[in-house]
Amino acid sequence: MNSASAIPGSTSTSVQTNNLFSRWVGEAPIFVIGCALMAVCLALLAANGVNPGIGGIIANTQIFLMFVIVLACWDAGRELFRSRPESPVAHLKARYTDPAFTRGVAAGLPLLGVAIILLPYFSKMKSAIPLFNDYTWDQAFIEWDRAIFFGYDAWQVLQPVLGYPIVTAFLALLYQLWFLLLYPGVMFFAFARIDSQVRRQFFLSYVLSWTLVGGAMATWLASVGPCFVGPMMGNPTFDDQMAYLYAANEQVPIMVLPVQEMLLEWYGKAENGLGSGITAMPSMHCAIAFLYWIAMRRVHKGWGAFFGVFFFITWISSVHLAYHYAVDGLVSLLAVALIWTASRHIIAAWDKWLAGRNQATLRTNTVPAE
Repeated sequence: MNSASAIPGSTSTSVQTNNLFSRWVGEAPIFVIGCALMAVCLALLAANGVNPGIGGIIANTQIFLMFVIVLACWDAGRELFRSRPESPVAHLKARYTDPAFTRGVAAGLPLLGVAIILLPYFSKMKSAIPLFNDYTWDQAFIEWDRAIFFGYDAWQVLQPVLGYPIVTAFLALLYQLWFLLLYPGVMFFAFARIDSQVRRQFFLSYVLSWTLVGGAMATWLASVGPCFVGPMMGNPTFDDQMAYLYAANEQVPIMVLPVQEMLLEWYGKAENGLGSGITAMPSMHCAIAFLYWIAMRRVHKGWGAFFGVFFFITWISSVHLAYHYAVDGLVSLLAVALIWTASRHIIAAWDKWLAGRNQATLRTNTVPAE
């Protein structure tokens, strides 16, 4: 008799362990590429006298923990309301110590670690753009927008429809809620029971988007955007737009204005913490919102439609709220579409290699019957 089968539960435990290991092996391209890109970021920052430290990781961990607590409370409350158990404590203990639940948590932790550890360093690259390149592209992007909109700036075309304080305030709120995509949204893709291909393609695209779109392209196409081109470059092109936003703020609070002022203050003080840095092209708000759209379409049709609308609103809001030129979102869309396609090919190539290796191992271990 096989020794493993003689021990109750041992075969199941072995299968569970193998399943976890198989998932992590399947996600290896994300870890390898993410770590390689982080090493490049660290080398570039160190070469320019910037010591990244671990402050960003600590801050990012704290934010994730906050959302873990919030989501855990929500889940516990929903479970108790739905089940109405005689002993709520015993019921929740059984739920959260169930092997299936703990395996699910363990399975997603490495991907969550990617988001916690790697992204703060990519964020520092954004704040370090002036070390690598001057902000020289704004006038070009202004002209690109005018070429598309028949001589008008994009915000002027949107203004007759969106130029009402209550509408502007609502769009500003939605624009701030984009922040949720970076935390509970990432946790969903790490822990939810979804197709492995979609999960891996999302995370690899997520890492590459932050690096290539939010890092390399943002540095190459260094620009500050409409709200900063006046105070930073002395360019008055968008003074009327900013005047409208501040006038609207007198009637209804426009949530993005304090953030814009804070970013400008941080820039003046050369702050380089989590979430700092000024860059317009390409738009990471649009890039991440578009990534969620193309990924969520593979998860659920209804949620795909929701994130399609959210992406469109994010794009027009980025223009209306003076963060971005319209072409910033367009370039982001095209870049993420290419990254999504490249990620699919990388994951497929990795799976093909693993399948070939497994077949070779099986042939090696197979003993011909006598």
